[in-house]
Amino acid sequence: MSENKTSPEQSRRIRVLVAKPGLDGHDRGAKVVARALRDAGMEVIYTGLRQTPEMIAEAALQEDVDVVGLSILSGAHMALAPRILDLLKANGQSHVKVFLGGIIPDEDLPRLKEMGVTGVYGPGANTEDIINDIRGALAEKA
Repeated sequence: MSENKTSPEQSRRIRVLVAKPGLDGHDRGAKVVARALRDAGMEVIYTGLRQTPEMIAEAALQEDVDVVGLSILSGAHMALAPRILDLLKANGQSHVKVFLGGIIPDEDLPRLKEMGVTGVYGPGANTEDIINDIRGALAEKA
């Protein structure tokens, strides 16, 4: 009889919360990414439009997610991302990886990474890259 060993990733699907913080009402990109992640075998929870940082952090806690994906097209990423990161930390979820998509100026990238954002993607980003980056980031913590 052979032993059947499974890795932690095989025993529990990656759980991703996709959220649209702020007043931005455009969610096509978030939905495209959410579908790609789901098709890649991840469990995806989409919170919908106009979420507050508090709502997103609470949903991440309640859903016990591994990853939070934020879609921000409004230009408010330098206010919203740090607030969400702080709330996750306050909830004891500093292990949760945060990815950001939207219209993000290149000059903001180093500061976002310093704050703790794992990956940043602009319009037209390849969903395979996002999938691989999420898997890679979670494999690093294991």
